[in-house]
Amino acid sequence: MDHRITVCTSCRDKGTKSRLGYGLIEKLRQGIAEAGDRIPELFEISGVACMAGCDRPCTVAFHGPKKATYLFGDIDPETDIADLVAFARQYAYLHDGWCSSVDRPGKLRKSTLARVPAVIVDSETEKAHSS
Repeated sequence: MDHRITVCTSCRDKGTKSRLGYGLIEKLRQGIAEAGDRIPELFEISGVACMAGCDRPCTVAFHGPKKATYLFGDIDPETDIADLVAFARQYAYLHDGWCSSVDRPGKLRKSTLARVPAVIVDSETEKAHSS
């Protein structure tokens, strides 16, 4: 299972003390399971204590081998699961994880906090610098 979805478990609903992440994880796991074979890769879905997106709760990250990582904010566990599941399907097919904002499903077009390129080290360059 090389693909991961990480959900912040510290994010609080704006104006309340309710933590959104735990419920989002369960709903996302259910949504991915219901998608079945429509998502060709398995995704590990887990929580992490903080992703530093406190001003835009709840934050969710998508990671894959040799792929760009995405961080999304303002995710609502009640209304955004379908968009997250659709992006998981899309992300699984993307060779390098790269897609433009207009290609992302629904709310994810406007709620991207970061896209971090995959780190690919050219072995020849690395050899030249280590000599």
